[in-house]
Amino acid sequence: MAGSIRLTIDHISKTFPIGKSESFKVIDDLSFDVADNEFLVLLGPGHCGKTVTLNIAAGLEKADAGTVRLDGEVVDRPNSKMGMVFQKVGTFPWLTVLENVELGPRFKGENKADRRKRAEKFIKIVGLQGFEDSYPVQLSGGMKQRVGIARAYTNQPEILIMDEPFGALDAQTRYSMEEEVARIWSQEKRTIIFVTNNIEEAVYLGDRIILLTECPAKVKAIYQVDLPRPRDMMSPAFLALRQKISDNTDFSMEREAEA
Repeated sequence: MAGSIRLTIDHISKTFPIGKSESFKVIDDLSFDVADNEFLVLLGPGHCGKTVTLNIAAGLEKADAGTVRLDGEVVDRPNSKMGMVFQKVGTFPWLTVLENVELGPRFKGENKADRRKRAEKFIKIVGLQGFEDSYPVQLSGGMKQRVGIARAYTNQPEILIMDEPFGALDAQTRYSMEEEVARIWSQEKRTIIFVTNNIEEAVYLGDRIILLTECPAKVKAIYQVDLPRPRDMMSPAFLALRQKISDNTDFSMEREAEA
């Protein structure tokens, strides 16, 4: 794994109560590191604890055991160094694309000229130039996700956490958004933690893939993806790695099911 370690997940566990006397363990002694500028993918079946892991990593939730460290400092609350993109983009319908994208810096009190310049930069990068004055109701699902990505980058996070951001999109739009995220990451080179239950998506995007077990989440395997970018999904090397991961899982048909 190249680069210095930015984020460390160190033996975290999480259990949620069910009723008065029962409980459900979601994460069990989970550990992994994230390197600077790495595109790390957490791959696992639905409802295996991936989102809870992200929430703990981002300081939105507390683990019952273990620690999270960012640049050596314990994370126990939300940190401005991290940004998040969710599956459902929370655009504000009464704001234009530009106003949605520049919202974070605006709340922080950044002057209008600086925040607008940066927002316009990322609107262009995500391919929404010309839609600055459009409202969310006028956008497709994929375009709304582009707004969410531009908004996250405009906040200048050092680590970007993406929680199954393309899960609700149709197959064609999802392919397009995967290409866009890979291109933007190559251009911006920020650290990304990307969650998916789709093997093909994981191999297409990741520098490294951490395969998680069914609930409670543990590390089942780690795969280094040494494929050149941009990646060819039909290349023998790509298909071989996809098959290798598929053989180690019980959820190998996500892409086919979507289609």
